[in-house]
Amino acid sequence: MVDYDPEKWMSLAEAARKRGVKKQTMSFLAKKGVFETLRIGNNVFVTREDVANYEPERGGRPKGPKIKKPR
Repeated sequence: MVDYDPEKWMSLAEAARKRGVKKQTMSFLAKKGVFETLRIGNNVFVTREDVANYEPERGGRPKGPKIKKPR
C-alpha cells in the first residue's frame, strides 16, 4: 500500500493548471507512462517532481531537405 503524501502527489487537474494544458492532455501523458501515477478510486495523481521536470517534445511535421524548384 502506498501512502498518499500531498507534498509529493497532485491531481491531474492541478497538474494541468500548473502546466497550462487541458486535463485530458495530462491524462493522456499519464496513460502513456510519462508520469509516475497513483490511483485512489477514480482519482489519478501524478508526482509534483515529474510535472515540474517535464519537457514536452517538439511536435509537428519533421522538416525535410530544402529542394529548389527549377524555373
